[in-house]
Amino acid sequence: MTPTEISEISETLRLHRLWRDNDPNGSRADLSGADLRYADLYGANLRGANLSGANLYGANLRRANLRRADLYGADLSYADLSYADLSYADLYGANLRGANLRGADLRGADLRYADLSYADLSYANLSGADLSGADLSGADLRGANLRGADLYGAVVRVGNRRVVLP
Repeated sequence: MTPTEISEISETLRLHRLWRDNDPNGSRADLSGADLRYADLYGANLRGANLSGANLYGANLRRANLRRADLYGADLSYADLSYADLSYADLYGANLRGANLRGADLRGADLRYADLSYADLSYANLSGADLSGADLSGADLRGANLRGADLYGAVVRVGNRRVVLP
């Protein structure tokens, strides 16, 4: 990213912080379609931000607050989202292939048709999440909480076979 792009993103995040605090001078962050590949957003508070269609390939979002964020169709492949709060986020059709979601909070998240293949979802909270049509083949689900999750039509790997759940 260029210094100008970094400055623009910093200003967007500053205004978003004001918006979250109900300051009339603030505005919701609109980073839809933004190119944030490999960005270091460790611990960033992007609660409710619009990141639809954003390219966050390989980004560091460890411990970030993305609660109720719009990540519709975003590319989060190989991103570090470990211990991030993605509860109630819109991740419909998002690419999370190979992402690190270890210990992430995905309660009530919309993950319909998301690509979670080879993602690390160990110890993630997916209770009440909608995973219908999601690709979970090769994903690590050890210790994950799937209570109340909708897995209709999700794809999983059983041995060497990919199986679509009824």
